[in-house]
Amino acid sequence: MEELRKTNGVIVNVSSIAGLRATGSSIPYATSKAAVNHMTALLAKAVGPEVRVNAVAPGLIDTPWTADWDIERNFVTAVAPLRRSGTPEDVADVIFLLASTPYVTGQVVTVDGGLSTAT
Repeated sequence: MEELRKTNGVIVNVSSIAGLRATGSSIPYATSKAAVNHMTALLAKAVGPEVRVNAVAPGLIDTPWTADWDIERNFVTAVAPLRRSGTPEDVADVIFLLASTPYVTGQVVTVDGGLSTAT
């Protein structure tokens, strides 16, 4: 942590919407992501002002792992305001934003095409 402090480093954790809402099928996964969210806020307090700490909480992202999640993808397409699942690039854009924005710390940014506002 000392090197991060010397260089005004930035940490961007990767969480999930499963850590923000009591939904999903995996209790261990959801609780671990909720812990990441809490850790993000605690670390931001502990290492600021020299180090900023934020997190992204993606929803359904199109990856090889989710390629056969047709039921979930159809739900997101029908319900989310942006009417699509996300891409890795969508998440990377927000990570880059959080890494480069100097006045944001302790935040968990949802990247789900608005799904969490619709359900």
